[in-house]
Order: sequence, then C-alpha cells, then structure tokens
Amino acid sequence: MVQLIKPTVDLQPAYLSFYEEWKASEEIMIPWVIEKNPSDFPAMVQSLLDAEKGIGLKENWVPDSTYWLVDEEYRILGAVNIRHTLSEYLFNAGGHIGYGVRPSERQKGYATKMLALALEETKKLGINPVLVCCDAVNTPSDKTIRNNGGVEDTDFVEDNGNVIKRYWIG
Repeated sequence: MVQLIKPTVDLQPAYLSFYEEWKASEEIMIPWVIEKNPSDFPAMVQSLLDAEKGIGLKENWVPDSTYWLVDEEYRILGAVNIRHTLSEYLFNAGGHIGYGVRPSERQKGYATKMLALALEETKKLGINPVLVCCDAVNTPSDKTIRNNGGVEDTDFVEDNGNVIKRYWIG
C-alpha cells in the first residue's frame, strides 16, 4: 500500500534517508526537486510548498507540486513533481510530470503506481492531456509511461544529441 503525500517536516528522517541514498548512488537525481539541499529541512519543505503557489519561482519557471511516495510505514520510496503548465523547455523535454524511485526500491512497480497516482493529481489540477517525457535510453521509464496509457509523440533531440521520448496521456 503506497500513497502520495505533500512534503512535510514530520518526515525529515525518512526524507534524509531517501536523499542520502540518491547522493550515494551518484546517479542524476530525478525529479529535479530532490537535488535541493535539505540541510535547512524546514526551509526546503517550505520552498516546495511555495512553488505550488507560484511563490519564489525563478524567471520562466512554472508553478509545480511535489509529492513523496510513501509506504505504510511512511518510508519515502520516490518523489514526483507535477508542473502545472508547460514552458517551451518543458514542452520539449520535461513534460508535466517528473518522477523517480530511490535506487533500492526499483523494479518493484513503484514507478508505475506513482505515475498513476500523479495522473490523478493532474486531473484535480485540470491538466489534460498530460505530457510525460523520458530519455530514449531509459527503457524502464518508457515502459512505465506506456503502462499508464502514454501515446508516443514526436521525439525531441537536445543540443547534445540526447533523444527525449515524449508521450501524451489523457
């Protein structure tokens, strides 16, 4: 049994475990919000909650909602970031939803469930259809998106040659 919850200072130990596991893996931290330095944890949580209201955004950034995927023991298994609108960059390469599962919990179905739960949240926000993207080399994410009804659109090729797969759901 898993659920999405809004960031809360009450889960600081669980979040730090999640964060440190990602850092130790030396992988790219996805979604981007988990790159935020948690040393001032209350301020980090507040910045996530403010972003949902459009407070304190960088220029050309859009409001976004962050959720943590937790199990019944409130262990953080993953994170998802929902962008309320699309900038040009997000339309090409980021999409409405970014998500990631902590390295030790992958290949257990959590990404598919997390994306399904995130799609429920996009409905509440009135986002339809929903654009979800992944690198072409990220086969597990590609499968997750397809398992949630993703319909392939035109790929986007970044300046460095990286190919972004783009899918619409809804």
